[in-house]
Amino acid sequence: MEKRPIGWPLLVALTNGRTRIPDDRLTAAVRDKVVLVTGSSYGIGEATAKRLARAGATVLLVARTADQLEAVAEEIRIAGGQAQAYPANLADPAAIEDLVARVLDDHGHVDVLVSNAGKSIRRSVADSYQRFHDIERTNAVNYLGPAKLVLALLPSMRERGSGHLVNVSTAGVRTPPLARWSAYLASKGAFDVWLRCIAQEIRPDGVTTSTVYMGLVHTRMSEPTPLLTKLPGLSPEQAADQVCAAVADRPHNITPPFVRPADALGNLFRVPTDRLFEQYYRRTTRAEP
Repeated sequence: MEKRPIGWPLLVALTNGRTRIPDDRLTAAVRDKVVLVTGSSYGIGEATAKRLARAGATVLLVARTADQLEAVAEEIRIAGGQAQAYPANLADPAAIEDLVARVLDDHGHVDVLVSNAGKSIRRSVADSYQRFHDIERTNAVNYLGPAKLVLALLPSMRERGSGHLVNVSTAGVRTPPLARWSAYLASKGAFDVWLRCIAQEIRPDGVTTSTVYMGLVHTRMSEPTPLLTKLPGLSPEQAADQVCAAVADRPHNITPPFVRPADALGNLFRVPTDRLFEQYYRRTTRAEP
């Protein structure tokens, strides 16, 4: 494991936040609740599902990888928790309809939806001329699929007068845009705005929303980008703490400390910021093989 300099944990906390909800408060909020977590076979989703199960929630695990999903569910059950695996491709609207039908048939309702599944892509526009499918796939996983899942679950939530939607987003939708991340950030931003819009319509019916603008998390998703591995970031378990805080406390959003000043400065100095990132893109492009 790479040795970190002294003060690294403090730097991680100052940049990405270190929200942690006490076990007793989380237990009081989720015990005997049905919580559906997408993207729960690995990373943030897996860590979130395990912590929610330890707090007494019945956790419904959703992802494409059936074997890994069942392995996570079995770990939870061995530890004394309740979990059930629901393999599904969230990029397929028909699969989402089938998923929700099975879930409601098995459990009657869903108290909390944690929309965590995501697809990351880092590619320049020059390398995307013949790859429009990258944009389509990224939108299917990060925007269209999550929106479809919300639409499928909302009628039962509104009818019961209770429900909570947690969007695990990215701090990147709140900070100045970066080259190579166009497809990813656009898709995450689309779902973010969509959810914020419908929140105004569903809150009077007892359905609330929270968005976690997640900072850097060191997972399989971030590994392919060498620069990200060197920056201060959260572990999946630390990220799961933030998601669980959103589940229990139902804040409007959870935002890393660096985001608000970066957002303000990026808007105030938009042109120079764009030019700065343009120069960074050109330098890093020349440095790449």
